[in-house]
Amino acid sequence: MSQRSSAIPARLEPLHSQWLDALMQVEQSAYSHPWTRGNFSDAMQAGYHCQLLLGDQTLLGYYVAMQGVDEVHLLNLTIAPAYQGQGWGRLLLDALALWARSLHAQCIWLEVRASNQAALHLYASYGFCQVGRRKHYYPSAQAQREDAIVMSLLL
Repeated sequence: MSQRSSAIPARLEPLHSQWLDALMQVEQSAYSHPWTRGNFSDAMQAGYHCQLLLGDQTLLGYYVAMQGVDEVHLLNLTIAPAYQGQGWGRLLLDALALWARSLHAQCIWLEVRASNQAALHLYASYGFCQVGRRKHYYPSAQAQREDAIVMSLLL
């Protein structure tokens, strides 16, 4: 994995509606079955923890997480395709873990497509462990379904 470019100063900001157009462009470019604008709007309205990673006025990535009882569930973590492989995903996981610890969460849960090798590698290298598999969890091509790998990180 290459190092983050020192030429890009980055910051985290809460997701606000004025960023939804840019976020949807990233989401649609990153996934074959992206979240909808409504999914993100609903997450904001529900009070989920929605954070943007910005480099100047460029959206580098984001995550959406939900607080549970003694746990946090990561619902979406995305890095814009042009910025993948540069360490930004790990930085977002650092921010997520810090937030989860501030809530006194015991663990973070997530599901990831079984075919998403880059994400599986990132999560495993961060310390997440596979704890299960959800059969036919995600939609995929030609009306097929794809398994989800369930992972958790003890904090």
